[in-house]
Amino acid sequence: MIIKLLTAAFLVLSFPLFAAEPFMAKQDLFKVGDMGYKIFHIPGIVVTAKGTVLAWCEARKNGSDWDQIDILLRRSTDDGLTWSAAKNIVSVEGPKKKNPFALLIKNTDPNTVTYNNPVLIAGKDGTVHMLFCLEYMRAFYQRSTDDGQTWSKPTEITAAFESFRPVYDWKVLATGPNHSIQLKSGRLVVPVWLSTGTGGNAHRPSVTATIYSDDEGMTWKAGEIAVPNTEEWVNPNETVAVELADGGVMLNVRSESKTHRRLVTVSPDGATNWSRPRFDESLLEPICMGGIVRYTKAETGQKNRLLFSNPHNLSKAKGQEEAGKSRDRKNLSVKVSYDEGQTWAVNKTVSPGWSAYSDIAVTQTGTILSFHGAAEEKHHFAGDRLTLCRFNLEWLTDGKDSTPDGPKAFMPSGE
Repeated sequence: MIIKLLTAAFLVLSFPLFAAEPFMAKQDLFKVGDMGYKIFHIPGIVVTAKGTVLAWCEARKNGSDWDQIDILLRRSTDDGLTWSAAKNIVSVEGPKKKNPFALLIKNTDPNTVTYNNPVLIAGKDGTVHMLFCLEYMRAFYQRSTDDGQTWSKPTEITAAFESFRPVYDWKVLATGPNHSIQLKSGRLVVPVWLSTGTGGNAHRPSVTATIYSDDEGMTWKAGEIAVPNTEEWVNPNETVAVELADGGVMLNVRSESKTHRRLVTVSPDGATNWSRPRFDESLLEPICMGGIVRYTKAETGQKNRLLFSNPHNLSKAKGQEEAGKSRDRKNLSVKVSYDEGQTWAVNKTVSPGWSAYSDIAVTQTGTILSFHGAAEEKHHFAGDRLTLCRFNLEWLTDGKDSTPDGPKAFMPSGE
């Protein structure tokens, strides 16, 4: 009898008494034409230690990667329901020079200023760390101590990338994009990709690595190359990171490999001793950015759950599929893993139509936020809007899994 009572008590404490009703809601945060911009691209989203949701993107005046580009941010203090007006949050003082490799590309305007590849990290102490690039040639760090309302003066950290040169003589650099992570140890880890600039759009060939900080962003160091460019792993580039239950770091990597699967590699510290990259057969790669985030972790008394988002599609219009070449960006889907990314037990479509780059976050109430490029009709590579989808675990899993109860389930952990 005692054992039965204890078991019943455990179940009451561990699981919701009543599963929440599934819900899904969508709203557009950026639309073509807003504030005079032609394209909004490279979306990112994160939830701060105080629970504020920050959503950001590149705002492009005309369209290309080497365009006049600003970084815009919107804030929500009510779980992503309502949002502040968009605000430009990046400006570097002093003269600026166009990347010489950009000038080799037809129709590049030498008078434009390209701010690119913003990455935000929600620090455990409430600090929001931000990295961004200028002309794919210089990197900067800034921070906010008031949940993204104001930002410190940018500090240049390009010197951190110089350590890569003996092994990879880059001419083009980029952080992330998307959000990144702070580890349990306090280390800030940011995926980066590097290119010699001699291939298409000056972004190829490329390799993936990380940079990291052990002093709250004051100084940054280069890690080791995590995924080199080889015949098997072709042009690894835009990469996302998540801390695993054992304290290791898993990178999930976009590439142009002929297998059309996402690449995965793991490090014990987020910087060194990367495992041999493997293709995850469950994660299709149409050659597009993806997003990853931890939903819950065992140390909060819950299951380990990871979420992953990207366009789950390998078809191309008119059946013109070619190995290693881009497929149509559509069918934005979110997956759930209960074994730290070894397998993906759930896969559900969030936006069945045209959909592109995505990032994903979890609020302190357990609501999942998928922020991604979308379009009513495909008319260019980045769609005509950036859409936020809000839904719960019940909707994502068709009621087979429930949003955990309790204040500790979604406490911020830097992930």
